[in-house]
Amino acid sequence: MVDQLPPTPFLAIDLPVLQANIDRVAAWADERGLRLRPHVKTHKSPEIAHMQTDAGDQGLGVATVGEAEVFAQSGFDDLFIAYPLWVDDLRRRRLTRLAERATIRVGFDSLEAAERLVGTGVTALVEVDSGHHRSGVAPTEAGPLAAAASALGLEVLGAFTFPGHSYAPDGREAAARHEAAALATAAASLREAGIEPRVLSGGSTPSLAATGDGLTETRPGVYVFNDAQQWELGSCTPEEVALTCHATVVSHAGGRLVLDSGSKVLGADRAAWASGFGRLLDHPDARIVVLSEHHAVVDLAGEALPALGSTVRVVPNHACNAVNLVDEYVVLADGRLEGRWAVAARGMNS
Repeated sequence: MVDQLPPTPFLAIDLPVLQANIDRVAAWADERGLRLRPHVKTHKSPEIAHMQTDAGDQGLGVATVGEAEVFAQSGFDDLFIAYPLWVDDLRRRRLTRLAERATIRVGFDSLEAAERLVGTGVTALVEVDSGHHRSGVAPTEAGPLAAAASALGLEVLGAFTFPGHSYAPDGREAAARHEAAALATAAASLREAGIEPRVLSGGSTPSLAATGDGLTETRPGVYVFNDAQQWELGSCTPEEVALTCHATVVSHAGGRLVLDSGSKVLGADRAAWASGFGRLLDHPDARIVVLSEHHAVVDLAGEALPALGSTVRVVPNHACNAVNLVDEYVVLADGRLEGRWAVAARGMNS
């Protein structure tokens, strides 16, 4: 089967690991009585989304109208665009068509944005800020905003948040506590405004283990693949990494390993706390220390250099961005080629 693999660099899925990740988190959510609505912006693949729904997940989260269109076209009929949409005339027409074929929820964090959603057939959730300080209103403002949006004719189901500050060393449990507190405050504010919150949605992969209190649903995304960030944060083990970039050793210049997997396949993400631009799955102490468009330079921490022409498995720092750089996955099981899956929602950024 080796001769059927594409030339490097390419993104490969370890199918048994992927399935184990999906099953583990589905069981975790079921034990806690949480609705699991995985965020498919990570993988952008209908095949993987079907694996998730087959495991018992209920609905999908997406980031854009374009992603919603791709997954609706693939037969998924319960979609939450977890983003504070600003709907222009074109997006309004697109949303209206989507709502005719699927249950569509969207986010908003201003009355002006809510007004633009009225009449499209969608329902909505107020976004609240739980400590990430990106978008969303203060939790105490959820009720007044929802009441004003309801008065315009928009059906408001509850509130949602994203504890993005869980992407920090030692921040995972604190972010989950902040999320729970923010959603509890938002729920109280909604009730004071006469709106019973049917949905309280949150979740992230780093904070997953501590998620639960006060939520009705959770929307982790990266857990299906995991990546070097999750590995470094401690929210996954190397054995739970399902997505790698297969790369060829092209040089030993300077006594270091040089690979053909540059930023155009790995992405250029590197958080301030990250120890490198990526890691090698089979060499846990190694780090990518220099990254350019078509080169990845690896410090192997004293290990012997793999031979020129050999293949290594690189774990991208951020799976979501790496995925958006390729057209397809190479799907492997125990080293055997099982197929190729399109990254169907690649580039659907609007």
